[in-house]
Amino acid sequence: MDVSSFSNPDLMDPVSGRMRVIKPGRNVWRSAKAERIAFLIDGEDYFNRLDEVLRKAERSVLIVGWDFNPDIRLRPRQEGSETIGALLRRMVEEKPDLEIRILVWGMGPIYSGKSFRMFGKMEWADHPRIALRFDFRHPLRASHHQKIVVIDDKTAFMGGIDLTARRWDDRQHTIVNPARISPDGTSYGPVHDMQTIVTGDAARLIGDVARRRWKKTHSEELLPVDVPGPAPWPSDIEPALRDCPTGLALTEPWKWKGRRGHREAIRLTHDALKAAEKHLYIETQYLASFGVARTLAKRLRKQNGPEIVVLVTRESHGFLEKLMMGQNRTRLIRRLKRADRYDRLRVFYAVTPDGKGGEREIIVHSKLIIADDCFVRVGSSNLNNRSEGLDTESDLAMEPQDAAGREAIAELRIDLIAEHLAAEPALVRQHFAETGSLIRTIEMLNVNGRHLKPFDVDVEKGETESLPGTSIIDPKQPFWPVPQIQSGFRRLLSRFSAHRMF
Repeated sequence: MDVSSFSNPDLMDPVSGRMRVIKPGRNVWRSAKAERIAFLIDGEDYFNRLDEVLRKAERSVLIVGWDFNPDIRLRPRQEGSETIGALLRRMVEEKPDLEIRILVWGMGPIYSGKSFRMFGKMEWADHPRIALRFDFRHPLRASHHQKIVVIDDKTAFMGGIDLTARRWDDRQHTIVNPARISPDGTSYGPVHDMQTIVTGDAARLIGDVARRRWKKTHSEELLPVDVPGPAPWPSDIEPALRDCPTGLALTEPWKWKGRRGHREAIRLTHDALKAAEKHLYIETQYLASFGVARTLAKRLRKQNGPEIVVLVTRESHGFLEKLMMGQNRTRLIRRLKRADRYDRLRVFYAVTPDGKGGEREIIVHSKLIIADDCFVRVGSSNLNNRSEGLDTESDLAMEPQDAAGREAIAELRIDLIAEHLAAEPALVRQHFAETGSLIRTIEMLNVNGRHLKPFDVDVEKGETESLPGTSIIDPKQPFWPVPQIQSGFRRLLSRFSAHRMF
């Protein structure tokens, strides 16, 4: 793998004339060139393409995820389509050289409701060339959060979508969709997400990440495979980017068991936010990192800084998530709005008509950053503390060096905005060309039943600092809770005493 041609952090982007964001050794673990890249928007786009490419595997399939459900169907619209577990079992029976390895976070099946069934003997996995393993090697309250599939070290998928229940949806996000059901037959609401498909050296690099995790958790070294012929690619999609420099950023527990861990992903996030000159477009399930907020606030205070459009999930699930992530998100948005001197910030959440005269939220599960037309990052990292140094994450950054690549990034942003506004991409493209403004484009076209709602907070009243106890519920690195609890109580008491003085 030749990475020397673009591993110098001092190289300038030949198209934009500015410093590149991707800097190996600082904000990416390794860099490599992708022969082809396509962006897969929402679960149907991903699952359909994965189904086609999986069937072309000859030697190796590596699956790494927060969760895995063998009972999901990759093509739920097709009557009688087989489950992914049945597909994998049939593949190893038909292909004597094929080995399938699946690594799942040990607590994932419990969190997702499958309980201990996944840890028992299952017919689909009862084959010597299917290895289903569970990853329990994490600090207290940490999770394995990467979402990776690698086929023959030639084609890889990486992004925010796990191969589990409640991830599939199409791009219409209608409130009623007969295909949008869990394996147990229950329906669930609309969800928006993203994945990438890549080939070339970048795919093998993603394979290295999967093999690295496997070795760390099970002390078994897996060797790359070499399969002749072209890399499998879906028959119905054209690459958005070709021969594109990419960087793979990791997060691994910081300062745990004597190891420094990895924090390239959060550095990559900050560097991308700082690099944007005109537009920042962000999709994130959580917006609760006050470090990220400080970087964004600095951009907002500058007179000539970029427009910033952020799509978040408003609805929180579970008591702790509502208490900590929800309230910290509100405090963080309040801080950003106070810093927005030049009216360049918009924070939205997506909604669709509920068929009863009201509306329902579309859950945004994607983890995406687009800086101008020069840089895009898709991966598993949320903008919260635990994704910075506690959980295990992986993000793929793309920084094309030609005009065609920059146009592809601009088209991705147009495509996403068009989806959220239920508008034609051509209309979004036209308004953006006329105004040069993401905000004005969205405001002019935000008139349909499926649309973006402003995330309103009281800017004048309320806190702008993180909640006491954040370092316990949403920690940035592994911790032993007793000192953290004591520190939280001291902080709470000091605030209470300060209020009592006035």
